[in-house]
Amino acid sequence: MHPIRKKRIIAISSIVVVLGVALALVMYALQQNINLFYSPSQIAAGEAPKDVMLRAGGMVVDGSVKRDNKTLYVSFEVTDFTEKVRIEYKGILPDLFREGQGIVAQGKLNADGVFIASEVLAKHDEEYMPPEIAEALKQAELNSDSSNTSY
Repeated sequence: MHPIRKKRIIAISSIVVVLGVALALVMYALQQNINLFYSPSQIAAGEAPKDVMLRAGGMVVDGSVKRDNKTLYVSFEVTDFTEKVRIEYKGILPDLFREGQGIVAQGKLNADGVFIASEVLAKHDEEYMPPEIAEALKQAELNSDSSNTSY
């Protein structure tokens, strides 16, 4: 092999290896910081990983909010009108948190299928719907039309 061609192959191979390592490091860093959104249907189907930080959301089910009078503990259910997920949270809920409104919670799913939230976000006006919830509700509606199951 010609020495100049050999140098070029080594240089190109080195660049490919360096770019591969850099890409792997970026993907590893993103994996630890990405909180994927799961709808109640996906959580009920077992698609959401347990003990991993993720986001879940949907509409707060009417009559499901239960507060402890002595602590800041609150539990409630969210639905995408197909499945429900129970969320437990200890802290001050946002002022706009209400039954029948869309919320997004960040936290971990425990082994019992209960979502332990570390943060609860409520929508900020009457017209706004978080895109993840809108997509989950739209997908749930499509699935319920095809299977004729509904809440």
